[in-house]
Amino acid sequence: MAVPKKKTSRSRRNQRRYSAAYQLDPVSGTTCAFTHEPVRTHTVSMKAIKEGLYNATVAKKTKKAAKKSASANA
Repeated sequence: MAVPKKKTSRSRRNQRRYSAAYQLDPVSGTTCAFTHEPVRTHTVSMKAIKEGLYNATVAKKTKKAAKKSASANA
């Protein structure tokens, strides 16, 4: 069985574990379609919801309608 010749220090061990392979990707951002504020991807700003610019139930219905029309055209 392989046995290490010297003990690996905590610092070296943690540096190896913290290397780039274990880093998370940076959070990408976009702008809200309604208020043009910076937000995370696939989200709507709270300002748009509070001002009534975005309605989730209407958005879901239009998404379903778009899927049906796309499948009918295919």
